[in-house]
Amino acid sequence: MCEYGGRRTKAEQDAATVEIGYALVSAAFAAAVVFGAVAGPALLFHLPHLLSAALLRLGLVLAPVVFMARVISVLVRFRREAQPSQPGRTNPDS
Repeated sequence: MCEYGGRRTKAEQDAATVEIGYALVSAAFAAAVVFGAVAGPALLFHLPHLLSAALLRLGLVLAPVVFMARVISVLVRFRREAQPSQPGRTNPDS
């Protein structure tokens, strides 16, 4: 593990790259699922214009929110797990 202010090893850089890729791909999938669930009925069925427009707008608002929430949650969890254990304390995984 690198200490604060130190350089990262190649393995740490690779782990961060993989985690960022995972965060982006899983966030895109989650956003697509939310958009499809919310706006899908407006695209598949003949609904009244007002309801159809409302569902599409709601889907367009919720999808980026879900995307950002997923990216942030994955990267925060990765950063928290990557922190070195504190000296003098036992490791909870041992």
